[in-house]
Amino acid sequence: MKKTIITVIGKDTVGIIAKVCTYLAENNINILDISQTIVQDYFNMMMIVDMNESPKPFGEVSKELDQIGEEIGVKIKCQHEDIFNKMHRI
Repeated sequence: MKKTIITVIGKDTVGIIAKVCTYLAENNINILDISQTIVQDYFNMMMIVDMNESPKPFGEVSKELDQIGEEIGVKIKCQHEDIFNKMHRI
């Protein structure tokens, strides 16, 4: 399974989750786990997704999510699970 960690951070606005999840569904990317919080007016979401069935490679998905983030005013970052784990290891 090709797990990817997606983080979304920015000023809270209507439709952030809908926009990101619609893109994932359209590209056959399955959401395995999701957590989101709003602290004051700031939105933070972390998702673990499975990209096994996606017709697009990781780099293309990452670039397109980055573009979606720019459109809606948030920062979207994608990382392979193994890289994420190594970066956040104590």
